[in-house]
Formats: sequence, structure tokens, C-alpha cells
Amino acid sequence: MPLQRRQLLTAGATAGLVGLAGCLDSLRGDDTSDDADTSLRLYLSDAPTPLRDGYVVDFAETERPDDDEAFAAALAGETYTTQQRTPFGAQSDDPRYARHEGTYYRLGHVVVNERAVTHPVVRLAEVADAESSDAPSAVDADSLSEADQTAVHVAHMAARARGNVGGAPWGLVQRGGYVYRGEERASESRLLGDDAPSHVAYRETMYELRVSRERFYEPVYRATVDPVAESPERMEAILRAQFVDTRLSGDSLSAEARSILRTAQGEHYEESHPYSEAFRSVLTSLHARAYLDGNIEKDAYTEDPGVGMALYDGRYYDYQLRFV
Repeated sequence: MPLQRRQLLTAGATAGLVGLAGCLDSLRGDDTSDDADTSLRLYLSDAPTPLRDGYVVDFAETERPDDDEAFAAALAGETYTTQQRTPFGAQSDDPRYARHEGTYYRLGHVVVNERAVTHPVVRLAEVADAESSDAPSAVDADSLSEADQTAVHVAHMAARARGNVGGAPWGLVQRGGYVYRGEERASESRLLGDDAPSHVAYRETMYELRVSRERFYEPVYRATVDPVAESPERMEAILRAQFVDTRLSGDSLSAEARSILRTAQGEHYEESHPYSEAFRSVLTSLHARAYLDGNIEKDAYTEDPGVGMALYDGRYYDYQLRFV
């Protein structure tokens, strides 16, 4: 699957803050960077060609079995709602489409209500090393189901972050632990219920298991489908308009520039500043002019100019620029 656009936007926003900080440092006279020790790498990776292969879903092959039912209901003008996850898994910056009887539809959702629900939240608190002589009896995390192992792993990272010794994947970590959503998953868990263990051993550490049942207010989503194209060519044009940042032609590039792109399609291509004329032409063609002076980290920007998608001689590529 292609890189999700929301990931790129998140990276851009983060980089923008870093760049703004660099500008402020520059105003204060802080100029400690050493461009001679820094190289710029270009990566090119294959993107789906045509783009329809990456964004038009086949419900018979999807791992989301309810999507076919949601599509049929929405197409018939019926109301189909979900909680906890959006219909079709589509986002505004990572869309999904489906084809039905020759017509392409954009799959989406709208929020139509809110529901109050109660979910178990699992948190862990470190109490001892697993090999300690005074460690309490505990269930080994490796003996748990895959779902429970996931809960322990996420709650472990949350506990580690509370101790300021490691980061946590916020999004997976919620309310300082792991949230069991769905009655079936909760009913099958060994970590919940009256006979649940009091402690769990994970990664050579003994944790006290703490479970609480907490109130959540969750959106209710209604599935939507909108016709957008009547032919594969029009569907491809719609996707190009959304995702392609630049178009390259080998005929308009020098032999040296084409060689750079071939190398970048392998492992990567790398140069230190000042860049060769060929590399400068590649950066310009990718609309990455911010990199030409070699000190982009002092610039401020709202979107990352170092990531995007290129159409190069009829094929699509995801590109990334990174200092090393």
C-alpha cells in the first residue's frame, strides 16, 4: 500500500515546528551546524501503478468483512452505522474507492451520533524483577492469547513511559493503558473477570495488573458512498490529482540525473553539500528547492518538502529526502 497521506502530513507538521525552531535559533545567532558532515539521501520506492491498484478496494479480498455489507446498504440508500472503527477504514487524506457495475464510488463516513459505553482498561505497575526471590506468582505473558499479549505489550509501554525510561505509541496507548473494545474480545480475555491473575511477567519484569471499567463517549459513524467516475481513466485522473506532487520525464533530464534516479530506486542516492549540478536538477524537478542550500533545518515550513509522489515515465514512485 502507498504511504498514507496523514503520515506524511504529520511528518510535515513536526518538521515545520523543528524548522521554525531553527529559524529562531538563527535569529539568535546560533549557527552550529556543519554541512560538510551532513549528506542528503534520496529514496525512491515503487508506488502502485496504476494508482487504482492501491486505492480501489476489492471487498472479496479485504480483511474487513463488514465493508461489503456497508457498501451495499449505503448504495441502496439505507443507513449503516458503526462504532469504534470507521466504515471502510477511509480517511479524508487516505481515501478508499470501490467499483460497482462500471461506476467508481468514493467510500467514506459521517458522524451521526454519540454513544456512552463502558470498556475495561488494563494498566500495569512494575513491582519487581521476574527472577526476584520475593516476586509474587504471576502469569507468563507468553502463555496468553494473541489479543491479551497485545494488551500486555501496550500497557507495558505505557508503564515504561510513566517512569520516563521510554516512549509510548500514543493512539495504541489510551488512558495510560490498553482499552478492550468489543464485548467478544473482553469476554475471551484471561486478564479480565473474577479469575484474572493479579500479576503478569513480561520481559523479565513483574507487573501488577490493574483493571478498571471506565466510561467512554464514542462517535457513531454512518457509511457513505459517492459516485465519482465512470471509467478507469477518469478514476486514475482523480487519484493523480490527489497524490502526485511532481511529474518527471527522462527525456528532459540529463544522463547524470537519470542515473541518480536509477540509484535512488535501488538502495538510495546520497550527496553532501555543495551538490552536483545533476543532483540539484533532480531536487528542482521534485520541487524540493528548499534543500538546495543544504541547511533546510533552519527553514520553517508547514508541509514537509522532502516526501511525496512522483510520476516518472509512466510509473509512480514515493520519494523521500533525508539528512544523514
